[in-house]
Amino acid sequence: MDDIIKEEQPAASVPEGHETKCWGCGLRLLLPSYAPIFRCGWCGAITNLNPQKSESGCSYRWRRLRDWVFVTTLFLFILFVICGGVWAVYPVVFSVSFFCGVFHSTIAFILSGCTFSTFCLSAFRSAGAPASMFWGSYPTVGKGGLEDYTFCIYCERPKSPRAHHCRSCRMCVLDMDHHCPFIGNCVGAGNHRHFIAFLFSVVISTAYVSVMSAYAGFHVWPPLAYDSLDPLNIFSTAGAIRASKAIVHAFLSSALLLSTRGLVLVYLLIASLSVGIGISVLLWQQLRFIYEGKTYINHISSLNSGSSERGWHNLFRFFGFPHWALQFLLGSSNAMKSHDK
Repeated sequence: MDDIIKEEQPAASVPEGHETKCWGCGLRLLLPSYAPIFRCGWCGAITNLNPQKSESGCSYRWRRLRDWVFVTTLFLFILFVICGGVWAVYPVVFSVSFFCGVFHSTIAFILSGCTFSTFCLSAFRSAGAPASMFWGSYPTVGKGGLEDYTFCIYCERPKSPRAHHCRSCRMCVLDMDHHCPFIGNCVGAGNHRHFIAFLFSVVISTAYVSVMSAYAGFHVWPPLAYDSLDPLNIFSTAGAIRASKAIVHAFLSSALLLSTRGLVLVYLLIASLSVGIGISVLLWQQLRFIYEGKTYINHISSLNSGSSERGWHNLFRFFGFPHWALQFLLGSSNAMKSHDK
């Protein structure tokens, strides 16, 4: 039996010949000395004898309530941006020309549909549950069948080395990146691509809303007293102060702040800019992790740091490029690198 045992962290205070049982294959193992964490030499499963705290029902309910509040807030914000933008912006757009109004209405419909569809796919699709494994019985578990698997005490089933247990979703998630309260779901192997598409859609949509809100706002803006501004001295201190006063006076005296439509336009501009900047930072972080071949969980885990190979192939593989396209793109990039050298 000693030839199938790989011992870790021996404790000299416990007598030799400690007998225990592997949870993966059910074999009785005889360790040279007591070890709280050990790997079975037959199936490769890792056993942890250290006690762990059970999951609290009150903590789980609080997390679900938090997720419900965030998801509802995000859904209402998206709905307000769409409805408020149509009500406040498009009368101005249609006043320019009918073709311009139809064109921008089509763009708004496409962006709204993409945002809602990717949001629903990210929020309601399974984040990726690990495949079921045979365990607990020596005849059904082959040699190395549970290599580096651990036992999840919450799910009471094997957990692969690529999986992580989420206490908010109460399940193990394959290739888990993080739990996002704004979609009320984990981001994992099953919906990571949809989550990235949702971030792209939000960034493009908020940029479009910002531009259209500013465009409609300037149409409500009264004309400035250009004769009071000296173009030659606009960059001087006195000229800049005079121009700032004229702009502020025009803004305060305009119908932009004296009407509901004006207030909605100002809110849409500020909110879309702030949300767009924040989501852009999150999107850049996600793409950087994908480029490095890891997830956020791997990034903060000291056990997996430096174990992945970075490169463009990670991005190509993540977005599902066909094999021939992947080979072509990687071959082109390698040729450019060799040419530069």
